[in-house]
Amino acid sequence: MYSLLIAAILTIADLHPVATITTGGTPDWMAISPDSLWISNDAIRSVQRVDVRTNRVTAKIPVNGEPCSGLVFAFGSLWTPVCGKHASLDRIDPQTNAVTAVLPIHPQNSEGGITASDDGIWLATGDGALSQIDPVNGSVRRRIATPSGSFNPLYADGVVWLTSGEHDKLLAIDARDGRILARIPVGSKPRFLTAADGFVWTLNQGDGTITKVDAASKRVVATIRARIPGRGGEISYGNGSVWATLIKTPLTRVDARTNAILGQWHGIGGDAVRFGHGSVWLTDYDHGRVWRI
Repeated sequence: MYSLLIAAILTIADLHPVATITTGGTPDWMAISPDSLWISNDAIRSVQRVDVRTNRVTAKIPVNGEPCSGLVFAFGSLWTPVCGKHASLDRIDPQTNAVTAVLPIHPQNSEGGITASDDGIWLATGDGALSQIDPVNGSVRRRIATPSGSFNPLYADGVVWLTSGEHDKLLAIDARDGRILARIPVGSKPRFLTAADGFVWTLNQGDGTITKVDAASKRVVATIRARIPGRGGEISYGNGSVWATLIKTPLTRVDARTNAILGQWHGIGGDAVRFGHGSVWLTDYDHGRVWRI
């Protein structure tokens, strides 16, 4: 089943952001916590914290390299992979806005991802595995062999979903024992993904489609022609919609139920998107700012 792209050409101005947050540098990955938005900024080698009540940057937390491969808030901390000469996985305490642990665990790819289950942190690591990390002592609890080009994990309802861009597959991995439950063919070069309400969506960089997968049956139920091929970008879920972004096509909104494209905005901006606190948060990577919509 394919959706149709609406004809209207829209820009960010048509979205009427309620706030524009100046971060400087190159704002990229984002994570949501109960009172904050967290933003990785590789140009200034820091993670920035935004108070969601005031929309102001309240902290800049240096890391020893380029924050990369996603952000996740879990187990009372922010976890950020770091790329570069001193690659690591860093744990940030939100009470002190300081790095409290630098773990010798290297992300496999700067454009990968990180996720959290009920009992661990999951990251595609430099040894070519999907690793489960103990949030208490920081050790690698389990390594799962995965196909080449598998960098982006996402946990939902007992399953770690993992895209393999080299093989055009979405893997379903049992979070309890590490078994690969399914290898699902999706669009070309899938990378980023989101999950909600019993479905998983992959953003496919090769052909610009979004694949919708039923989490229970592990079958593709829709291929949505979003027309956003290319490197980078991201995808998120919120308020009954799937939100995708790419530089110069900063936002695409898809109805999560009907698979119809409700709007696509063009022009400056884009690269990372998150939903939280009743808002869409969208980065403008090239111009050092984040919009709240």
